Amino acid sequence: MLFKFHRQGLSPLTIIPCIFGGIHCRILIPACAALIIILSSMHLHPPFRAEHIGSLKRPAVLLQKRKELDERKITQEELTAAEDKAIDAIVQMQWDVGMKAITCGEFRRHMFFDGVFDNMEGMKFIADVPLYMFMVCSIDLSLSLRPLMKNAARHTQEYVPDTAAFKIASFKKASSFICESKLRRTKPFYKAQFEYLKKISPPEDVKNIKITMCAPEWFHLRHGPYAYNKEVYKNDEEYFADIAIAYQEEIKELHSLGCRNIQFDDPLLAYFCADSMISGMTEQGLNPEAMLDLYIKTYNDCLKGRSADMNVGVHLCRGNFKDGRHFAEGGYDRIAVKLFNELRVDCYYLASNFLTQLEYDTERAGTFEPLKYLPKDKVVILGLVTSKFPQLEDIEELKRRVDQAAETIAQGVEPRSKAEALNQICISPQCGFASHSEGNAVTEDDVVKKLSLLVRTAKEIWPDA
Repeated sequence: MLFKFHRQGLSPLTIIPCIFGGIHCRILIPACAALIIILSSMHLHPPFRAEHIGSLKRPAVLLQKRKELDERKITQEELTAAEDKAIDAIVQMQWDVGMKAITCGEFRRHMFFDGVFDNMEGMKFIADVPLYMFMVCSIDLSLSLRPLMKNAARHTQEYVPDTAAFKIASFKKASSFICESKLRRTKPFYKAQFEYLKKISPPEDVKNIKITMCAPEWFHLRHGPYAYNKEVYKNDEEYFADIAIAYQEEIKELHSLGCRNIQFDDPLLAYFCADSMISGMTEQGLNPEAMLDLYIKTYNDCLKGRSADMNVGVHLCRGNFKDGRHFAEGGYDRIAVKLFNELRVDCYYLASNFLTQLEYDTERAGTFEPLKYLPKDKVVILGLVTSKFPQLEDIEELKRRVDQAAETIAQGVEPRSKAEALNQICISPQCGFASHSEGNAVTEDDVVKKLSLLVRTAKEIWPDA
């Protein structure tokens, strides 16, 4: 067994510093109580020791029903009934394997980022957006973009990893959303999804339900100057200010309904780890650091006014498109300091694509070294299990990797005991099992085995799993 109190710096009895009546003193307490005190400054439960990212493999019957709706063979009510039935089953599966932060599997969505911009007033759906609108970015002379531009040359935006991949694949057009008028939240984004999960969950488990959300900068990085009409918004500050208000309203309403656990899904932040994107932006006169700062500020604005008991996480990966296709490479080293210290979230779901020789032989995610910047009051969920392929990871190897991560955190810029570091860690798959509705090359049984492995591993590591 890798993890024992004495191996982590906590003996069965532990001395901890404390203050009583303004007097500094030290007391001897049981190690388990010391662990509780260590955890008191962090959001835990949720997140839980064994997590998953949100999307789960959709059953074939549900995909068929959605196809029939698109073909106008069934009504929306019939599709909703099929979704309800599938969600009932997938929630029960999560409980059966021991998962605590349950989701609807994103069964009511086509893509993982659905929910916000497709429901926001002011956004227009365009079925055939020409590819140049994803990849060409001309200078915006507004004050907000001047720090992002070093010259006024027109340039192609092929450095954005996913759009570059689309060009290689010879895509000519794609559907998307463009802002054509003032952005307003005139209806809820995720209320119906949460309320259905609430209805089928025991009252004591409602607080654990996890709602996954689209990243607020999603269409900005994808479309550059085409993201919004310049007659509507003069600059990025105005554009993102209205987006932030919409998110604030959504989070406030979800909280009023009982939601205490949200997760932003954001592969775009991970693109700032890719050498290809950084060099491409720099060569074309863009300042990647300033753009990353802009996106972090947007997140923080979206979260203004949120309740302290609302756990907020952000999931970063390198793309998990149809059949598990990835778009970007590179470790978190480049963004770690800002990510961990400036982004005002409680936990980070990091796609740690470096465990086995399945897809990780290119070491797309680098090493654990960026974790040395993790503050003491935040939690990291390590994506150590692939969601792309059915092969099961070795449980001893998973435990070894958690041990390595704890060692790195303990010896970080804010030194701490290995026990403290270990208690800042949870584990999960590296991404969802179906970011796209068709999902990855795994079966529903494979998903059960993967989640069961995570729960079993967590129970062998943490006493509170």
